Amino acid sequence: MINIGVFGAGHLGKIHIKCILESELFNLKGFYDPDPEVVDFVENEYNIQSYKSAEELINDIEIVDIVTPTLEHFQLAEKSIKLGKHVFIEKPVVATPEEANKLMLLATEASVQVQVGHVERFNPAYVAALPFIKNPMFIETHRLATFNVRGNDVPVVLDLMIHDIDIVLSIVKSEVKRVSANGVSIVNDTPDIANARVEFHNGCVANFTASRISMKNMRKTRFFQQNAYISVDYLDKKSEIIQMREYDPSKDNPFAMLIDLGEKGQKQIYFQNPEIKPNNAIKDELESFAKSIKNNTSPIVSLQDGCNALELAYMIMEKIEK
Repeated sequence: MINIGVFGAGHLGKIHIKCILESELFNLKGFYDPDPEVVDFVENEYNIQSYKSAEELINDIEIVDIVTPTLEHFQLAEKSIKLGKHVFIEKPVVATPEEANKLMLLATEASVQVQVGHVERFNPAYVAALPFIKNPMFIETHRLATFNVRGNDVPVVLDLMIHDIDIVLSIVKSEVKRVSANGVSIVNDTPDIANARVEFHNGCVANFTASRISMKNMRKTRFFQQNAYISVDYLDKKSEIIQMREYDPSKDNPFAMLIDLGEKGQKQIYFQNPEIKPNNAIKDELESFAKSIKNNTSPIVSLQDGCNALELAYMIMEKIEK
């Protein structure tokens, strides 16, 4: 077991604590939170030790799990990395691209592992659909949420859209060519609704929509590629694969739709819903980090991935401001 400590015991921090306690890969040494009421609740609810200072906890552990507000990420991560600790850090990785670049240099110098908490990479619907996603040329994402006071310390692009930015960047292996975006502030000082169009050098186009003042929750991505359409519903944990293949009379499928393309021949459309294996995505991402440390392999969501997502998020926010 590897010694770990949680920094920040708010809503998400409590979920991390619960997942760590359920895992056989970790020994939870304790947690740190500056709020006395939070400390009392967590100590009594989970029967774990609280630390009086972040420094004291960092010294007692091998993995630092940062689940604090975004503005506190860099200071904690910097301090931990300089002490040679591995770091799991919630998204967005830090507050600015400048901080992200500094963190990259620090992690490289210290030879420590850093994983960023882009949890949708571990969503079972996405995991099931991933083998079917091959060089998509158009991607459409919708991430809509009803109003919640949590997360409003950062713009909606950093709060919600960044999940989909990370997914798209992990799939589209091409440099960004052009970004256009707009957004509207309804309740907060920063945009609560945002839409962005990102064009890549390989010709792929991705449309992102995010809102935190919607009437209903939605987390969907649609991938369009040659002879296939893939839909991923992160919220309801469903995936749908629609593929078009050359018609082969010897392999006639009575359940497939036949399309006559004239001189181009006939094709059949196949509908498939891949098996979704239920999981605890947060527990999975934490355990995958422990395994990457043990095996000295790159984390599934690397620090570079987190920095790339943050950089594109800032490009989008800059377009919105203009």
